[in-house]
Amino acid sequence: MRPQLVIVGAGPRGTGLLERIAANAPELYAGSGLDIHLIDPYPPGGGRIWRQAQSPLLWMNSHAEDVTMFTDETVNMAGPVRVGPTLHEWAGLDGSTFADRQLQGRYLRWVYERALAELPEGIAVHHHPRRALRISGPRDGRQQVWLEGRPRPLLADLVILTLGHLDAELDVEQAELAAYAREHGLVHLPPDFTADSDLSALKPGEPVLVRGFGLAFVDLMVLLTEGRGGRYEGDTYVPSGREPVLYAGSRRGVPYRAKIGYGWTGDRPPLPRFLGPAAVEDLLARKDGLDFRRDVWPLVEKELGFAHYHRLFTAHTERTAMAWADFEEKYAAAGDPAEVRTLAAAAVPDPADRLDLAALDHPLDGVRYASHEAFQDGLRAHIEADLSRRHDPSHSADLGVFLGLLSVYGQLVRLGNTGPWWHGFFSYLASGPPGPRLRQMLALSRAGLLGFVGADMTVTAEDGVFRAASPTVPGFSVEARALVEARLPEPTVGRARDSLLRALHAGGAAETPDGLLRTDPADGRILDGAGRPHPRRFALGPYTEARTAGAFTRPRTGGAAFRQNDATARAVLAFLSASQVKELAR
Repeated sequence: MRPQLVIVGAGPRGTGLLERIAANAPELYAGSGLDIHLIDPYPPGGGRIWRQAQSPLLWMNSHAEDVTMFTDETVNMAGPVRVGPTLHEWAGLDGSTFADRQLQGRYLRWVYERALAELPEGIAVHHHPRRALRISGPRDGRQQVWLEGRPRPLLADLVILTLGHLDAELDVEQAELAAYAREHGLVHLPPDFTADSDLSALKPGEPVLVRGFGLAFVDLMVLLTEGRGGRYEGDTYVPSGREPVLYAGSRRGVPYRAKIGYGWTGDRPPLPRFLGPAAVEDLLARKDGLDFRRDVWPLVEKELGFAHYHRLFTAHTERTAMAWADFEEKYAAAGDPAEVRTLAAAAVPDPADRLDLAALDHPLDGVRYASHEAFQDGLRAHIEADLSRRHDPSHSADLGVFLGLLSVYGQLVRLGNTGPWWHGFFSYLASGPPGPRLRQMLALSRAGLLGFVGADMTVTAEDGVFRAASPTVPGFSVEARALVEARLPEPTVGRARDSLLRALHAGGAAETPDGLLRTDPADGRILDGAGRPHPRRFALGPYTEARTAGAFTRPRTGGAAFRQNDATARAVLAFLSASQVKELAR
């Protein structure tokens, strides 16, 4: 019988895995045939999140030149490099363009079809447009993958989960708010992929509380303004009259930092420096368990500071008061953050040129405004300052930090469970919206269709309404009959609505303290509570402890996702090849 491989999830991760199977099969697969079954109700390539059938108003969050599905020589992997075009090369776009998601879906479909064409003769791919419900089978035998609407399971020698973003059950607070909404005729929209949310209940002219100020909020803002017929004339928004009035806040109380709007010139910081493979090995060797803030964050902070100051001293020497060689030596010897601050104060005259990660992460800490109107002016000034800085090459030390963040994330993937704070911090600094989206926020604010609530936003349900408040503006609150949780669901295994993952969890698959699926960092095999890797089940993606920085990889940055895909593909091919040899020898 031909070997059977089941891949659950045919979006970017499943497509990338298929590309790596095609690249490695000529070397590793000695079998005469192989059937690969792709399970996904959405079209292969884009999957659910990046499918072509969504609003053309929704954009990619990265420049087209920063999106690739193909490996290069910077990826530390055992398999062969198979070069291919970035999104902008494939589509013939200017590299600085923020392409819409429909175009990205077409790119992903092309990558998928190219991977199919590059598979060796005898390897066939079958797409099943269904949902996978559960997996059964012994550790040492064939697996059964049960599909929705199909009475008999698919038999699989190996199963790989590449599920992407997941729907989740509400947490306790969200469930209480949803129940209150049902009882009082209010609207509560839970965390979701915004393009799939039914926004029709958000009525024109009515206030809507929005909790979350990241990318899900940007999508919501677009769909409720331009998506309802409004338009921009320069820096002015011309409403259609069908827009609700949004009141947005979050833990930080500010939008994510804008995408940097210029390219790199000159020498890149030599990364990794303080958080590289050797440092990660030392962390992994600790037997008392790792605490991110205590053990890992000091190395992250040192690495990001090094990237920042390397760029400042090599590209903007006129703003420094010490030779780089002297600064670098003293920086390396500094034993704690206080020493680094003292060194920076002596070597960098302007405080605006010094890196203060805490201030970046919490720009409204301790800040108070006397009125709601004063805060609107203050936050508009914050956004304008961020836009100006992120588009000014004289502040290119920020781009150094961005490269440092990418390097750090590539190393931290090997540690597995780093907790949710780090991913949120990374996204806030490195994965914010395109500059034009922030300019649209400013226009909507001036038009009275977007109000800012503040940091540490709280939402209560009382007197038949939702009420939002923030310590940023003491004494101010805003009422509404609608609340939107503008963020993706947390990718926890225990609360996932996906029945397959729930069944795996119930059957003993291990999770981290933060609820992510535990996997073997070597090849992605799913671990049980005793730390044993399952010989026939693998998992890759944001719901695992080996989650990577984003859905797509920036060219020439080492690509942790590429490295993971390659390792899993090689492990799978080697297993299937050896199994077929054994079968033929019987």
